[in-house]
Amino acid sequence: MGDAEQVLVRIETEIGKIRPADWNACANPIPSDITSINTYNPFISHAFLKALEDSGSVSAETGWAPRHLVLEDSSGAALACMPCYLKSHSRGEFVFDAGWADAFEHAGGTYYPKLQCAVPFTPVTGRKLLVPNVPDAAERERYLINAAATLLERYKLSSAHITFLTEAEWRMLGKIGLLQRTDQQFHWRNAGYGSFDDFLESLASRKRKTIRKERREALAPGIEIEWLSGDDLTETHWDIFFQFYTDTGSRKWGTPYLTRSFFSLIGETLGRDILLIMCKREGRYIAGAMNFIGGDTLYGRYWGCVEDHPCLHFEACYYQAIQYAIEHNLGRVEAGAQGPHKIARGYLPQTTYSAHLIADKSLRGAVADYLQRERGYVELENAELNTLSPFRRGAQSDGDESA
Repeated sequence: MGDAEQVLVRIETEIGKIRPADWNACANPIPSDITSINTYNPFISHAFLKALEDSGSVSAETGWAPRHLVLEDSSGAALACMPCYLKSHSRGEFVFDAGWADAFEHAGGTYYPKLQCAVPFTPVTGRKLLVPNVPDAAERERYLINAAATLLERYKLSSAHITFLTEAEWRMLGKIGLLQRTDQQFHWRNAGYGSFDDFLESLASRKRKTIRKERREALAPGIEIEWLSGDDLTETHWDIFFQFYTDTGSRKWGTPYLTRSFFSLIGETLGRDILLIMCKREGRYIAGAMNFIGGDTLYGRYWGCVEDHPCLHFEACYYQAIQYAIEHNLGRVEAGAQGPHKIARGYLPQTTYSAHLIADKSLRGAVADYLQRERGYVELENAELNTLSPFRRGAQSDGDESA
């Protein structure tokens, strides 16, 4: 993209008005060589984001008003994209800034609306500055950031937040002045295991025995496990799983974020990228865990049940995910936000990243001081938690590998 070439940043209020091929070429470009790890991420695909909008899960009425950025050349070809939303609250983000909002508004400011660059309701690491594999990728990223800053002025917004971005994006944005924040998740890494038993052999004896016991207890009531994907997924499955999802959602955050139609839409468009782990007892589905399949990663997303059984959550969400990843040669399982209890099950601490652009100088200064202390705390906590690793010494390195 030479200096003489004219570029335009378009603000789009519906992702359906952006050509899927254009968006996906930026979001999930094909690796430049066959030896590269497949980095396909279903959550930044056009189909996933469109399902959120078409189902009514994401809209101005739910507090997520789309304002997607598309960088185009003079012919209208997409050069880069950025999923953005005007937010009237801070729910569904999993990077918590309610304290910032309270402090700013107590000082007489107005924190909402704000600009959120994220995948709604999805605490999954992935690129947010969507640029294809081209020599001038860094220049295109700068155009997107400048466009986001311009949106703050146009809409008189307090701030812009880019959440669950990659470490490379985070470091770049820090160099150009955005505030840097870190947090923590727990991921499982595949060390080339040939089977679940191979994974167990890498653990300390006591941890290995505990997991075997939990797996036996989970299935003891006669529970059977099914893996469903692609054409195996039916509307009946989605009806049942939505019941599981709404039960968990109502207990966790009051009102579930996703509508029933969202599940039908992704089943139609992304069925091959979905793994539904369903638990059945006496011919009736009683629990389930929903996962998305990326290029090299299995992403655990939702869990729910209508019967409580000891250890069934661990089996459906953690052990079945590990088993699937091993059998399908996936390098990682990301089991969602929070949960130090995952460590004993082989999921080690990993740092997650976000970057923040705050317009008000006084708020920006206060947040910057807070984030510096918080980053130190996250680093220390990750180091301490890694001492609880269940792996035998030398069997697997500590966590906190860049996602």
